[in-house]
Amino acid sequence: MNAAFHDHFSAVAAQYAQARPEYPRDLFGWIESLVLVHGLAWEPGCGSGQATRDLAPVFDRVHATDPSASQIAQAHGPSNVKFVVEPGEATTLADASVDAVCVAQALHWFDQSRFFAECDRVLKPGGVLFAWGYQDMIAPDDLEAALQPFRLAIESYWPPERRMIDQAYRDFAFPFEWIATPVFELRAEWTLARMLGYFSSYSATKRYIDANGVDPVATHAPAIAKAWGQPDATRVLRWPMFVHARRKLEDGCSPD
Repeated sequence: MNAAFHDHFSAVAAQYAQARPEYPRDLFGWIESLVLVHGLAWEPGCGSGQATRDLAPVFDRVHATDPSASQIAQAHGPSNVKFVVEPGEATTLADASVDAVCVAQALHWFDQSRFFAECDRVLKPGGVLFAWGYQDMIAPDDLEAALQPFRLAIESYWPPERRMIDQAYRDFAFPFEWIATPVFELRAEWTLARMLGYFSSYSATKRYIDANGVDPVATHAPAIAKAWGQPDATRVLRWPMFVHARRKLEDGCSPD
């Protein structure tokens, strides 16, 4: 396992598995359209398998890996998926064996130079590296003011890697040939309890509780609930997405 691995999610692995919003279906249709051969995909940093289950219909096989054994214990998928505890910087996959590398909301945790070298090793010529993430949730205007105190309370408890998500990986030295990407967005219709469960899955929430002995979600839930209205009512929530795609050419790695 990567000695530099910082595990921010094992303590909330069960909540994380249940709480994440689903990626848009058209993201995976776009991935399918770009991949030349749909044999083997590697998904490093798979977590509990949220994206894995959507990748499985696109590829014959998916090798889904995560350095957190707790996350892998929560993971599940169809029979063509193999879940393995491995770091993103060192997979057991063979040289030139992979048709696509797909990284969902995880690339900011990796040692970039080592990971990109591993992508160059395992990707076939013509294979594609996909990396995507999503940023802060956008709530309806009448909820935003009620959510702001909670966001401010946990702001300093986010790990520093979160800034890379805020910056949409713009400074990453991606290898391979650039591919233009569409604009995607996550959308969900959630109840109040579902949204509060999502907030409880934040690594920053866990770090806040560890530091202060108080649950910030519980502290701010009454004000949020008042703004929400009927708790069983569903509200539309959105998350802006960013996507990077690069195709490996015959001569291999050529960083931007």
